[in-house]
Amino acid sequence: MVAPAAFFCCLSGECALGRKTPLYQTHVDVGARMVDFGGWDMPVHYGSQIEEHHAVRREAGVFDVSHMGVVDVRGPAAREAMQRLLCNDVGRLETLGDALYTCMLNERGGVIDDLIVYAAEDGYRVVVNAATREQDLAWMRSQGVVGDVTFEERDDLAMLAVQGPGARSQVQALLDEAVVARAGELRPFQATRRDELFISRTGYTGEDGFELVMPAGEVADWWQRLVAAGVRPCGLGARDTLRLEAGLNLYGTDMTTETTPLESALGWTVAWEPSDRDFIGRQALAAQREQGVTQKLSGVLLEDRGVLRNHQGVRTPAGEGEITSGSWSPTLERAIGFARVPADAGDECEIDMRGKWKAARLVRLPFVRHGRIRIDLD
Repeated sequence: MVAPAAFFCCLSGECALGRKTPLYQTHVDVGARMVDFGGWDMPVHYGSQIEEHHAVRREAGVFDVSHMGVVDVRGPAAREAMQRLLCNDVGRLETLGDALYTCMLNERGGVIDDLIVYAAEDGYRVVVNAATREQDLAWMRSQGVVGDVTFEERDDLAMLAVQGPGARSQVQALLDEAVVARAGELRPFQATRRDELFISRTGYTGEDGFELVMPAGEVADWWQRLVAAGVRPCGLGARDTLRLEAGLNLYGTDMTTETTPLESALGWTVAWEPSDRDFIGRQALAAQREQGVTQKLSGVLLEDRGVLRNHQGVRTPAGEGEITSGSWSPTLERAIGFARVPADAGDECEIDMRGKWKAARLVRLPFVRHGRIRIDLD
């Protein structure tokens, strides 16, 4: 799930305008290429985006994702609030630490944000895309949920994502005895905690691993220990190609306030039962489902030479569409992307590359998961 960031507060206490991450100076010291990423100074890569991508697919890599937003939802009305605000059903979170992926919608069914929500001791912990943090909080607080509920932004926390087939064992080797066993027993989309260290078996790469949330003052030590143990530092470039291969949407490109989950390959996040749960956007989605969805989000594999880029035109026998995300796949060594196309489009398509139409094929997502290629390349 990850997107650009925009906190108003600097966790490191040493930056101007809240743009640097808690690990900013560490990234600079090791020669990372830094860029403005939605209001944060973030590393694109540490020398080789391709090598970082392969490290996550084959071994383990660590990402500084402190730009993500963490919101704790507490109070007697917390469950009622989440049931109203989210299209998925938090009633499925039966055990402390259980998590689910969901969208938060406007009344038209458009996606305000996609997020992960965890069952916590006194409510819920929500991880949001930080580019939408301010609008998310404003929306949550404005919906007039009856009862006592608070939405607390935890800008005192930082976050690392350790991903890859060797990631969990690398993290567990650094945990103390009080939590290592619990971390080892986590199933996907579960979390546990040790004091302020929050450990979840989630990620955004299509590989196994942990996401670690901790006090900002502790993140540099965690980063240094992981790197010393052989975990490869990875930047935004590899993060994007990994999530693209894994078929994971990016907010702001593959889904927006103008598109619904049903149009964005996220219909599985909509919990229609219980039928009396009146979540925001339900009526609009129900009407769209009844009338028939006219467009869909599909994977695209370029059959010709070139690289897929956002906003390139797509044409199919059923009508036109557009590339929403596109890049080069280091694992497939082919150009891949997502396209929003007519719902009845078949496999055939062409991509507009500077006025020339290139042969491509619509495919079912994902392209790669857990190190395995999931599509036919022939």
